[in-house]
Amino acid sequence: VIEAAYEARDFSAAVRHIMRRADEVNELIHTLAPWEIARDETRERELHRACSLGIQMFYLLSCYLKPILPRTAAQIEDFLNLGELGWQKQPAGQPLSGTLLPPGHVINPYQHLMTRIDPKQITALITANQQTMQQTMNTGTESHSPQRHGQAQQHPVAPIAETISIEDFGKIDLRIARILDAQHVPGADKLLQLTLDIGSEQRTVFAGIKSAYDPELLKGRLTVMVANLAPRKMKFGLSEGMVLAASNENGGGPFLLAPDSGAQPGMRVK
Repeated sequence: VIEAAYEARDFSAAVRHIMRRADEVNELIHTLAPWEIARDETRERELHRACSLGIQMFYLLSCYLKPILPRTAAQIEDFLNLGELGWQKQPAGQPLSGTLLPPGHVINPYQHLMTRIDPKQITALITANQQTMQQTMNTGTESHSPQRHGQAQQHPVAPIAETISIEDFGKIDLRIARILDAQHVPGADKLLQLTLDIGSEQRTVFAGIKSAYDPELLKGRLTVMVANLAPRKMKFGLSEGMVLAASNENGGGPFLLAPDSGAQPGMRVK
């Protein structure tokens, strides 16, 4: 499941699955309670087994987290006295078990990998933010000065279009699309060529977003497209729809619309 989430570039889902596994490990360690075993010198062998199991599970979770925490993973590789962490496959639905590090493997002395956030730091940040907000409120009348009003007029909002009926809106088929590929279009100043996955099929769309986006950074992103727009023949090729983006009259944007986490290609927006 975790591997499938990574392959789909659904990183939030991958993290949720990893945290579920981490909860399983925490529950297991809580049940074994090695800190209690350590109080009895006659249970040293049992303590070694419990701690070794904890290290094995830590190793497994670290493998899963490496794609999103590469620097921390490098520190873990040093701590565990390993080369590079490799991907560990595990049958779906099976409990976390099995020997992942070889018997007799020696690890290095432990050092903290991360620092726990001090609640006092959070309180200090909130206090500082409240003070900033209060200062803003105290000088709020400045926002109504002629100068600031003139600045606001530099970014006018386009007027609302004519009212349509719900039936009119229902004719527009908006779909969640995943950008599988994005490429520059030779000879085009504004266009990027997008390959979109809309669940049931793939579409090619030419979008005028070149000025705002690096094609490489678009790959894997979710967006919204008009799926039932008539294909448009362009000199660069056939555009099979339209992606939605926001902009204003003064050239602000474009900004691609991005669905919330959990949306999947092919879902209808309604």
